[in-house]
Amino acid sequence: MDEIVYGIEYAKPQVVLLQQTGIGVAEVAARTCYDSFENSENDAVRDIEDALPDLAACQEINAIEGSNLLDDLAWTYFHHSILEHANLSYLVRGTSRGVLQEHARHRIQAISVRSTRYTMSSIINAFVASQHSKEGGKAFFIDKILGFDMFVTQDVEYNKLEAGAMYDKLHYQASRLEDFESIAVAKSSLELLQVYEGDSKALFEALEAGKKKKNVGDAFKHIITDNVKVDMVVTFNLRSLKNYLTLRESGAAYFQIRWLAQEMMRATPSKYLDLIVKKK
Repeated sequence: MDEIVYGIEYAKPQVVLLQQTGIGVAEVAARTCYDSFENSENDAVRDIEDALPDLAACQEINAIEGSNLLDDLAWTYFHHSILEHANLSYLVRGTSRGVLQEHARHRIQAISVRSTRYTMSSIINAFVASQHSKEGGKAFFIDKILGFDMFVTQDVEYNKLEAGAMYDKLHYQASRLEDFESIAVAKSSLELLQVYEGDSKALFEALEAGKKKKNVGDAFKHIITDNVKVDMVVTFNLRSLKNYLTLRESGAAYFQIRWLAQEMMRATPSKYLDLIVKKK
């Protein structure tokens, strides 16, 4: 779903919950603190009073859907450290590099992000191919970039400006480097530049089918802006997720990360949200 903000149309991110550890271990942690296993309403936790859990019991613990003790500790006594024993992992698709900068401010998280070092080859291939066009090299590049759907903004005319700026930066850089093509193209593909001279479309397709230049983003990542989409997998413990959602779902948050927080909330089962998000 798209939304217009400050006169520009943006695509919202998509979120899938990949993995969840459940809240049972958090209750076991809390019961350990208070030595109160016998008071649990969950059989698998209560049985720990008499014996260490076996595999079947551990599976029951991980399947627990509610805990009165966790609710009391979270909302009455604010004993939140026990929430650190529950973890959730999300796949995020289509947020922006600007949001990535905001995410870096949340210290306790595990985050793996689509790398510009390894994933810029199609952009560079489009530029190299555009330089072997008989006419309209910049127009060829812009058309290819728009086809990649790589911007969170969805306004075509605005995205043409973004793509045009990328072209201008690459063109400036290429004009200052005698070995630009050897930096941009894998050695095994350099001969393609002569084979398809004057045919940008065929050259682009041949470069895409050939070997990718290793770490090509090292030389060119400066051309992209905070508007570029990124994908990531992020894992929070429940206490950190509480902090994240409290700050980022707020109306005071940067609108793109607020959208992401909202999508993460939608993907999060209620047994977790009940412990970290106040009911409105």
